[in-house]
Amino acid sequence: MRRVLRHLRALASVAVAAFLVSALPGTAYGRPSDAAPVGPVGLPVIPSVLAPGAHCTGASSTQAHAQPWTVRALSLSRVHQLSRGAGVTVAVVDTGVSPGVPALAGRVVGADQDCVGHGSFVAGLIAGEDKATGGGVAPQARILAVRGTSSRGVILPDKVAAGIRSAVDDGARVIYVSAALTTGRDVLTSAVAYATDKDVLVVAPAVPDAAPRAVPGTVATTAPPAQPYFPAFIQRVVSVQDFGQDGSRPKDAIGVFAADLAAPGDAVVSIGPRGSGHYIGSGSSLAAANVAGTAALVRAYQPRLTAAQIAHRLVASAYPAGATPVLDPYAAVAAIPSTAGASPPPEAAVRMPPDAPRAPRTRALIIAATGGGIVAIVAAAAVVIPLGRRRRWRPAGRAE
Repeated sequence: MRRVLRHLRALASVAVAAFLVSALPGTAYGRPSDAAPVGPVGLPVIPSVLAPGAHCTGASSTQAHAQPWTVRALSLSRVHQLSRGAGVTVAVVDTGVSPGVPALAGRVVGADQDCVGHGSFVAGLIAGEDKATGGGVAPQARILAVRGTSSRGVILPDKVAAGIRSAVDDGARVIYVSAALTTGRDVLTSAVAYATDKDVLVVAPAVPDAAPRAVPGTVATTAPPAQPYFPAFIQRVVSVQDFGQDGSRPKDAIGVFAADLAAPGDAVVSIGPRGSGHYIGSGSSLAAANVAGTAALVRAYQPRLTAAQIAHRLVASAYPAGATPVLDPYAAVAAIPSTAGASPPPEAAVRMPPDAPRAPRTRALIIAATGGGIVAIVAAAAVVIPLGRRRRWRPAGRAE
């Protein structure tokens, strides 16, 4: 009953958020240009790949003045009372992460300049400290920047696979991958196996974002083809699909498989690669960032869980909504009490009580039997002697 109520409250929060922003038009994600187009709330749209001849994405001159709907949909203020991801390193295999962004100050390692901005945007969703937007899902997690694309954002399967391996070697406990590829299955499968064998959780989008990176400068109006996308299609990778402000999902038939989870991914607000301004974007790659951040919360709160157990926890604690369950960060974290910093109790051996010594037990039985006999004799005498006196019984041999 409690879980049903929790799910109803979560759905209600999504509905309220949807009402507040339902008047806003849809957002095209991934429209690269020198000067990024303006999104529905006056924020520029973050690109995922740069058009030929375009300059690097600069600082946004616009700041968000209200928390985005995703903060309420994910119940971040509630889950942050339990965990904020401290001590967990999340690798972002994307376009790089700029080291000088204020919202990530001091928590980016392996820093690589981010010309495109998508990797920095994602890192902000995962671990940003930003009061204007409510911050990332795991605002005390560390970010490991790993380049999985060319400097201009073109995804390369070999580079993504190498990024996954290097992230494992550099101590990441959760690996976020922005790629949704139709090629590179073998090399990506090998890289994922390397990560999972080292107890590292990999999270990836189930489908590409609305604007394919292979066609810079265009905005997709149709869904991606229904086919496997990698690394999400690989076993043990947590695959993620996005949903919008009103709970609706893109009209895309993934076809060959259903995503493991759905998470907020439309009209998502986060930081840019420079400055303290904000950008907006949409797509499954951004929904996957919210799942990666939640995985960091669980790893921090319950450090003894394995990557496989955390993947199961994320899905099992999600609330049902059609074919793909919806991420519930609070349920994923709160489902198991924290044992952080505690030592596991020693397993006590099961011991049978020893047999009682035979001699004392024998003596006890003799004493009990004797005592019982004496009591019986006294009781009988108390009845028989008065009765005999009334009938004038005499001992044998005595005259009347």
